[in-house]
Amino acid sequence: MAYQTKGRAGKPTTNAAIYGYRKDPEDKDHWLIDEEAAAVVRRIYQLAISGKGYAEIARILRDDRIETPAYYLAHRNGRTVNAHGGEGHRYDWYVTTIGAIIAKPEYKGDTVNFRTGHKSYKDKRTKNPEEDWLIFENTHEAIVDPETWALAQRAAKVIHRTDTVGEANPLTGLMFCADCGHRMYNHRHWNTTPKGKKYLIDSYECGTFNCERHRTEHHCCSHHISTKAVRSLILDAVRHVSRYALEDEEGFIQKVREESEIRHEESAKELKRKLRRDEKRCKELDTLLKKLYESYALGKLPEKRYEALSSEYEQEQADLEESIAAGQQELDAYNEDTNRADKFLELARKYTDFTELTTPMIYEFVGKILVHKAEKTDGERVQEVEIYLKYVGKVDIPEPELTSEELEEEEKAKWRRKQARDYHYRKKARQQAQAAATSRLYQNNRRSQSEWRLMRLTHKLPLFVSTVWSLM
Repeated sequence: MAYQTKGRAGKPTTNAAIYGYRKDPEDKDHWLIDEEAAAVVRRIYQLAISGKGYAEIARILRDDRIETPAYYLAHRNGRTVNAHGGEGHRYDWYVTTIGAIIAKPEYKGDTVNFRTGHKSYKDKRTKNPEEDWLIFENTHEAIVDPETWALAQRAAKVIHRTDTVGEANPLTGLMFCADCGHRMYNHRHWNTTPKGKKYLIDSYECGTFNCERHRTEHHCCSHHISTKAVRSLILDAVRHVSRYALEDEEGFIQKVREESEIRHEESAKELKRKLRRDEKRCKELDTLLKKLYESYALGKLPEKRYEALSSEYEQEQADLEESIAAGQQELDAYNEDTNRADKFLELARKYTDFTELTTPMIYEFVGKILVHKAEKTDGERVQEVEIYLKYVGKVDIPEPELTSEELEEEEKAKWRRKQARDYHYRKKARQQAQAAATSRLYQNNRRSQSEWRLMRLTHKLPLFVSTVWSLM
């Protein structure tokens, strides 16, 4: 009962503070930051946000000879070091240790109680489902801010597989097929040119393409798109929307509001007036029902009349309560749109340089990416890609007018693409012609050899017949 009371009061139920904290000498239920260990925790979070996997983070800490939490806490508290945390394992960081540190909400200032429990004293302690945890926010000083913690959780969902490239693609988990809705699969491998030069192939395809598990009569097409093209589009979208948001904050907030169910601020004002009228009418109905019951109780109103009026008032009140709830929900959505726009503005102000797309920028800005099927337009491969940014989604920002120099450069780029396509087609035609000529030459050689053998055989045949006839 004491354990339950302490846990439900928001006090830590652990015997010792976790790695990165120490107990307050004046209050044992309060944690203070241990700066030496907290610096390691912050470094782990920054490495995770930069795209490093758990195994790579553990390797970096081992190479830098950073003491493990078990060894560090044992020496700091003056305890005997066990075999697992002994001198031989002083720098042995493991993947599970990194994952546990990144997943703990305590590092953003929260207290989490009742992670584990047991039904009786005879049973071993087991892990409780997350819905049974009690989380108390802002109970102690945070080592990392909530935004950094959330980004690390998002980075943890990216698959860090071991392949020939050795690096995780931060776009994995964000790319979806616009036609079938499945996630897109990342293909990466090294290829070699005829001259022996290596180059990386990094692209995405629909997860159901050439997949036996999802193959149907009308299975999806590949939706092939290169990672380089997607990163370029993301950078352009982030740069364009952020520049528009910072140059015209009011216009940007209005744009975000226009994308919501409530189109403009006047609608919100009218909605507030309607809510006030409905709430006032609800109170009036409460008074009418009370007076109606008093009249019925005193015998001033027949029972049949009382039931009809009370039923009518109650139905009206129920409709009003439903309308109030729906209106309040719409109003909350309107306020949330404003808050989301403000959050995006804060995020845009955080980055002053948009010349390069970094992994943290992808985690912070991108919500999801929808890739459509590629089409041929005027001989060019055209593919629609929808980029949904965090907080604001897909916002239609007016495109800036291109200058004469930009238009000229665009025409030059289009001409270069056409020249490259023509060169590719000519090269392919030459290769096909050479293959056909080689095949014809080979067939002619084989035919010539067959004719020569037949000719030799026909010259030797009379001699062979005469020899046989003489022997007979």
